[in-house]
Amino acid sequence: MITIMGAGAFGTALAVSLARKGTTVRLWAHDPAHVAELRKTRQNTRRLPDIPLSETIDPVNALSDLAAGDPVLLAVPMQTLRKVLAAEQTQLQHRPLVACCKGMDLITHLGPVQTIQAQIPSATAAVLTGPSFAEDIARGLPTALTLACADKAAGQHLQQALTTPNLRIYRTTDTTGAELGGALKNVIAIACGVVIGANLGNSARAALMTRGYAEMQRMALALGARADTMAGLSGFGDLALTCTSQQSRNFRFGLSLGRGEAFDRSITVEGAATAHAAQDRAVDLGIDMPITAAVTALLDQKLDVRQAMEMLLSRPLKEE
Repeated sequence: MITIMGAGAFGTALAVSLARKGTTVRLWAHDPAHVAELRKTRQNTRRLPDIPLSETIDPVNALSDLAAGDPVLLAVPMQTLRKVLAAEQTQLQHRPLVACCKGMDLITHLGPVQTIQAQIPSATAAVLTGPSFAEDIARGLPTALTLACADKAAGQHLQQALTTPNLRIYRTTDTTGAELGGALKNVIAIACGVVIGANLGNSARAALMTRGYAEMQRMALALGARADTMAGLSGFGDLALTCTSQQSRNFRFGLSLGRGEAFDRSITVEGAATAHAAQDRAVDLGIDMPITAAVTALLDQKLDVRQAMEMLLSRPLKEE
């Protein structure tokens, strides 16, 4: 059995995909009313409508009777991960915990794997990340993700457990690169959304994606990540998807910023908090991340779109 904590779109999609290959899935949500609705309708009408939940998916709002060693997937927003781990610490000891969120904690500046390690040291921490939309996974469309786990044997076991007919899992031991790729690409996606929303053109978006990727590499390599991880699914692959599709919440948020429109506050935008955390960390480490700085200034209303673009275009000329 696999337990998935978080009955949002992505957690539900993973449950659906795993159930298709015959895996029994316990799908946890903190809201009892949501669990009752999932059980009654056999679909997640709030987050992933029109996708049926098979009978092998058991919606619950309490963790109990977890078998020793069974993995738990943590499909909760990055900014609530620390709180969820603290609340369920007793149940989550001594087992594989796989973060399925992307970002940096706004308070601690830690990524999901580091947060698991800090909160539950006895757990085997991993992260599942890469270019994916929940609806694609749930509808059975082919998707490839990266599973990063420092423990090679545990990573191999999780790779087998989480691979499904439509979900191909690649494996790495570079948890730093995987979690930073997933976090930082959301900041660049906001910037790309701003560019398109402000009608600055696809050439400007391509430039931001390219220079944004350089920023991602600078921070990741400084923190010990491998260059090949950043060039893989969890880095470049996720960046390409998130910066070019309106299915991306971070890109849509950027579109709203660029157009000067309000954005639905009920929608989780991980890149907004991550921009601030990454900027703080970049300053502490002395790393030059001008796009991240511009996004942070936009979010804090210290610059408007025109001023942010002028700031980036007026930087000293240099070699690529």
